[in-house]
Parts: sequence; C-alpha cells; structure tokens
Amino acid sequence: MSESAAMIARPKRRTTWKQSSVKWIRWLHIYGSMFSCAVVLFFSVTGITLNHPSWFGGDAARVREVKGQLRMEWIGNSSETENIRDSLSGVSRLEIVEHLRSEAGARGKLKDFTLDESQCIVAFRAPGYTADAFIDRTTGQFDLVESSMGWIAIMNDLHKGRDSGEAWSWLIDISAVLLVFVSATGLLLLLYINRHRIAGLATAVLGIVLTIAIYLLLVP
Repeated sequence: MSESAAMIARPKRRTTWKQSSVKWIRWLHIYGSMFSCAVVLFFSVTGITLNHPSWFGGDAARVREVKGQLRMEWIGNSSETENIRDSLSGVSRLEIVEHLRSEAGARGKLKDFTLDESQCIVAFRAPGYTADAFIDRTTGQFDLVESSMGWIAIMNDLHKGRDSGEAWSWLIDISAVLLVFVSATGLLLLLYINRHRIAGLATAVLGIVLTIAIYLLLVP
C-alpha cells in the first residue's frame, strides 16, 4: 500500500514542479515583455524608418551658416611665433568651443578639434545634427556650417547609437539583453504547452531557415 502511494505521489510532485515552473516562466515573460515594451517598439519602428528614410522625410536637412570673430589670443596666431609647435599648443580650445556654443549656437558633443598652422576645424555631433566650424588663424574669423535633420533622422541615429553618448549606448546593450530574455522565456513557455509545442518549434525553425535563405540567395 505504501509502495503504490509512493508511485502516485511521484507524478504529483512532478506535476506540481511543472506547474510552478510554468507559472514563473509565464510571469517573467509577461513582465519582461512589458518592461521592455517601449524599447522594443522604438527599435522596431526605427528599423522601418532607418531602412526607408525618404518615406518619412528623414533625409531632409535644414542648413544654417554663422560667421563670427574669435579673439586672436585664443587661436595662437602662428605669425606671432617662430615655432609652429608652440603656436599649435597655444590654442585655447575650451574658450573656442564655449564661444561657438554660446555665440554661434553650436550644440552636441565635441567630436573633433583639428588644427594646423593656418586653420582650426571644430566638429560637433549629435543625433540628427552636425556642425563644423572653420577658423582662420590669421584673422580669427570663423565660418560655422550647421545641418539639422528632423525627428526621423534623430530616431534613426539613436537606433544606430550614432553620436548619442555612453548612456544611450548602455541602453542599446540592455535592450538587446531584454530581447534575448523575452525570446528565451517565450521559447521555454512554448516547451511546456504540449498542444502547440511541435507547431511552434516548426514555425521557429521555418523562420530561421527563411532568414538564412534570404541572406544566401538574395543579399548581394
């Protein structure tokens, strides 16, 4: 009697463990999906706008040009020194960058600051935005050319992580981990559903095969 009771108890324990596992996997899948809903939706939509920018006006730019004058002591005028190396090291980079931001309206992250004995080039970058200032070291005059794109271009650059900063780069990495997590919990959940397991796995395999076939046969 005790042996048959043990045989009945074993399947009951397995069923309880299975039900508990399904419950937790379902909970993780649902709330993981909801937590990542915003980033998944964002990267899904911008996948379309990135692939077809002309459909939404994402390739239209608004160009602005600003001319101005810098203080001569900021640019280390090479005509005032015989040593070119001393001339290059005497450039006040911080003052120049802050002046271009405050007076010429440049924004974004400082991407590059290059100079030679006759010219300085200062580049600013942000999602959907570029600004390049060309500074004449003999006169102190600068010409800043700014190109601003629309919201579609901004979102496309955010999708690619272009000029978006370290924090956004971390968000992209976290989004990728969340997508893997949601996919994995969805697959595990499918394995527990006997009625749809075979059809679901067959559909997943079909999707993989189709993706590989498109790459091998249709991608140049």
